[in-house]
Amino acid sequence: MTHKEYDCIIVGAGPAGLGAGLYAARDRAKTILLEKFYPGGQINTTDRIENYPGYAKIGGPDLVMKMLEQVQAFGGEVKTSAEVSGLIRRDDGRIEVRTDDEVYLGRVVILASGSSYRHLDVPGEQAFRQAGAGVSYCGTCDAPFFKDKTVVSVGGGNTAVEDTLHLAKYAKKVIMVHRRQQFRATQVLVEELMQKVNADDSNIELRLDATLTAIEGKDRVERAVIKNVKTDQTETISCDGVFIFVGMVPNTDFLKGFVDLTEAGFIKCDTAYLRTNIPGVFVAGDCRIGAAMQLVTAVADGVNAAMWMKHYLRDPDWWNAPLSDSLLPGQW
Repeated sequence: MTHKEYDCIIVGAGPAGLGAGLYAARDRAKTILLEKFYPGGQINTTDRIENYPGYAKIGGPDLVMKMLEQVQAFGGEVKTSAEVSGLIRRDDGRIEVRTDDEVYLGRVVILASGSSYRHLDVPGEQAFRQAGAGVSYCGTCDAPFFKDKTVVSVGGGNTAVEDTLHLAKYAKKVIMVHRRQQFRATQVLVEELMQKVNADDSNIELRLDATLTAIEGKDRVERAVIKNVKTDQTETISCDGVFIFVGMVPNTDFLKGFVDLTEAGFIKCDTAYLRTNIPGVFVAGDCRIGAAMQLVTAVADGVNAAMWMKHYLRDPDWWNAPLSDSLLPGQW
């Protein structure tokens, strides 16, 4: 099988991959992005983005198209329907990247495969996931769209508590559903939540020992059905939206045995320079440890990885330099 050779191979063409692709291609590195489906990832399901600098409001697919056009304008290749099945670091230091029908050889690889929201798979969840229909997995992203509305939030971890508190800044009422009495979130966040819940002017209500069993409506969310796990009693809540905060699933199954992963599957790296345990392999975006899970930070990760790539290509020994001995900010 013929090996196609590149300076930089980017696995994934979501925001992190496109950010990396722009900077790598603009630096005249021979660059290709390998995308399992089509460019953009989860951002394609977002009809309104209001927290990306420079745009008061833009649709997710529109922003993706602009980013894609920039990458291609500087010579970056983007190959869709190219699912990566495995990677190998060769003795000469180059990285072999395999898809079902091609083998690519790169001096550097940037892993930007992203992650997916964990779903509850309850009736109505899939139907109302389309843009603007009322099911969301990101309070930071979508809370402003529910100003003065009633919403249901589901979950009990750090993200669930933080995003519920954020929702309460916009929504008229937030009803938080958690399947246990105790929250999994850190104590300081739980204390902040309970302080808000117990305030005289609180707009957060708790439904503990409860699970979400269905999401109902016609063209968009109108009701959420919950069930008490101890009594089996059900309650139907009239609401305008349902936020599901039950975790993320990194898209990293194909990397098992190649790079170091956490138990949950996130890619381990040094978060300053985004280096993995494999020389020449960087990581960017929501698939890495410590990711903020935001559009703008994913793009920034890709940019950083592409810029640090230059140091490795100039001096492969840089890969093992401790952080304290690495370059100071801006000393490119």
